[in-house]
Amino acid sequence: MSLQVNDLKVYYRTLAGDVKALDGATFSIADGEIMGLAGESGCGKSTLGNSLIRLDGRMKYVGGSVTLDGAEMPIWDKQAMVPFRFREVSVVPQYAMSAMNPTRKIGVMIGELVESRGLPYKQIKVELGRRIDVVGLTQDVLKRYPIELSGGMKQRMVMVISTLLNPSLLIADEITSALDVSTQRAVAETLVSFRDHGFVKSMMVITHDISILYQISDSILIMYAGKLAEKAATSRIIQSPMHPYTQMLVASLPEVGVRYVDKKLTGIPGSPPSLLTPPTGCRFRARCPLAYAKCAEEPPFVEVEPDHSVACWKVPGPNA
Repeated sequence: MSLQVNDLKVYYRTLAGDVKALDGATFSIADGEIMGLAGESGCGKSTLGNSLIRLDGRMKYVGGSVTLDGAEMPIWDKQAMVPFRFREVSVVPQYAMSAMNPTRKIGVMIGELVESRGLPYKQIKVELGRRIDVVGLTQDVLKRYPIELSGGMKQRMVMVISTLLNPSLLIADEITSALDVSTQRAVAETLVSFRDHGFVKSMMVITHDISILYQISDSILIMYAGKLAEKAATSRIIQSPMHPYTQMLVASLPEVGVRYVDKKLTGIPGSPPSLLTPPTGCRFRARCPLAYAKCAEEPPFVEVEPDHSVACWKVPGPNA
């Protein structure tokens, strides 16, 4: 097992109190698995991804554990996490197209980065060139400034940099946002090729775009209001989801070949609850068409069939 997360809780400090952005996450990612992480904006996706590599000043570790390849990661300790970052766990950050230093040529910037990690640039130069070839760029990209690259080229270059030290886990946060459709596909396929080439062992791909996950992920984890709702194989999530939120989320996606002049797209009525003072019980119950009295109690996130976990009292299985 590559990654094991147990009851992880990470809140945001505010003057009004703690925002419970990630409130008890338990899941795993196997070796070789690409897991998609999806849900509405503000559901805690990026908080979960960021907490696995670096807690910023606003974030507060509340509890839980994270184990990667059998070793517990001290995510609560910024300094103790230094040996893990980029070697064991790495990230393609949200807004990655702005992640490179605009005042440095790309080759110089990469040299400074790897040397800050104790590696001489000469030692990785051949491998760097090979990976640039893999993503479909030319070697002269190292002599350019980031501003000289297109959005897709920048995204692929950041992916190369993020995986240069062969991390066990790669977290890709909204890697296809702000890209046109053809470039989105190319970037997504490049991400899969990194797994297939052995540059990384497993991946977490964070996005609000489930259509991207359908193309590249082995499994999908759905979050809602800081809680896990459902995790299963990608085909199971898309074709026969069990949680009412997942069902409504998938149903709101446009279908190829359907004329929406004749059939209107339907969204999910209502709004997510405030995570400053989240409701008791199931956090989706105010918007759920299946809600009943039992939903005033919080449903556990449990396996209802092999490799399929759901947090809903209405789902047949241990929760029923």
